[in-house]
Amino acid sequence: MTLVKSKQRVADHGEVFTPAWMVEAMLDLVNDECERIDARFLEPACGSGNFIVRILQRKLAAVELKYGKAEFERQHYALLGLMCIYGIELLDDNINECRANVLEVFADYLGLAEADDLFLAAEHVLGLNLVHGDALTMRAHDGHPITFAEWGYLGRGKFQRRDFRLDVLTGSSAYSHEGSLFAELGKHEIFTPIKTHPPMTVRELAALQVK
Repeated sequence: MTLVKSKQRVADHGEVFTPAWMVEAMLDLVNDECERIDARFLEPACGSGNFIVRILQRKLAAVELKYGKAEFERQHYALLGLMCIYGIELLDDNINECRANVLEVFADYLGLAEADDLFLAAEHVLGLNLVHGDALTMRAHDGHPITFAEWGYLGRGKFQRRDFRLDVLTGSSAYSHEGSLFAELGKHEIFTPIKTHPPMTVRELAALQVK
């Protein structure tokens, strides 16, 4: 893979892609987390997905090891692994490539067609988790504050979604430091979601993408 799309993009945005060997070396440093299906990762300048794709592949390897012989659990925990990966990217062509690259890895692993509920559910999740925006201002390309969906698997095919504003989470994180005057506030109040959604099945998530 070329590390530079154009000199102009380097000049305008400082865009240089991370080589594959460096991605692997950096992820090896946190490999235990990469192999934990529900560990959450945020790439604030995700480009076309060099890090995110490899994180997903490591998570899917863990899914296969643990649930490879139970298809229902394999499918749902694979989706959970996808749900726990987040990215922000300034350039629209990059974020579109990133979503497509991640979706391809997920679909190939489960052998999905584009009309399958799991494919559509994953597409919906990626539209929420991989954001076209600016990580420095913490605003999406439309000017609204970046909001991320926190996903959890409740079991029996049900997923829970709660929405959080990124600027609130990052701005309040200092309150939870030990010894801070606001330490108790940090532990109990800063992670209050702005919205909690009803539990949803794969089919219900797929229907949201179709709409």
